[in-house]
Amino acid sequence: MKAEEARFLWLMIFFDLPVRTKTQRRQATRFRNFLRHDGFIMVQYSVYARIGRGKDSIEKHLRRVRTALPREGSVRALHITDKQYGRMEIMLGFAKKTEKTGEKQMILL
Repeated sequence: MKAEEARFLWLMIFFDLPVRTKTQRRQATRFRNFLRHDGFIMVQYSVYARIGRGKDSIEKHLRRVRTALPREGSVRALHITDKQYGRMEIMLGFAKKTEKTGEKQMILL
């Protein structure tokens, strides 16, 4: 692959793991620690992301994630371009207790 053809891609891992028992909590922690040690950064508590140079790099880390999957729970992977990742909108803040959300809903007929 030529240098000008190389594209940076992001591999995002989303997971929902059970944590009711001590064993489940240990497996969830082990999976999160694996992601951190493999170069992933925590975007949110159950969302991790890692940048890679090209599809081969992303596939390599995806194979690693598959080997570390916990026995229970749901894990999803998504790879997107660096440009798409850069368009992510980060929204922070708190709703006031007097605010009501979700009351207005569009009805399509």
